[in-house]
Amino acid sequence: QVQLVESGGGLVQAGGSLRLSCAASGSILSINDMGWYRQPPGKQRELVARIISGGNTDYADSVKGRFTISRDNAKNTVYLEMKSLKPEDSADYYCHMHLLSRNGWTDRWGQGTQVTVSS
Repeated sequence: QVQLVESGGGLVQAGGSLRLSCAASGSILSINDMGWYRQPPGKQRELVARIISGGNTDYADSVKGRFTISRDNAKNTVYLEMKSLKPEDSADYYCHMHLLSRNGWTDRWGQGTQVTVSS
């Protein structure tokens, strides 16, 4: 069974930084897209950033220039470096991977990690 485990969330003051990590484990043959989504309280989940296997990246306009997504294919891990954090960045952050296992291509989500930015 493939699992995604996130780490790195927490409480930080506005202007501070955090680094999120998400590692996939299990019988993984290949990973295409890796990404981070967030869901603020009472709102829908939204894309924050994603990175495809070739290394191309895509960011939400609200985080461009402040957040950086990266991946380590050898470790099946995706990272999100967050700088100049704002209170509006507060949300539950979820990692996502589109990956190939013995059961074929599938989408997997992490359990979520909370990020709280105080003003």
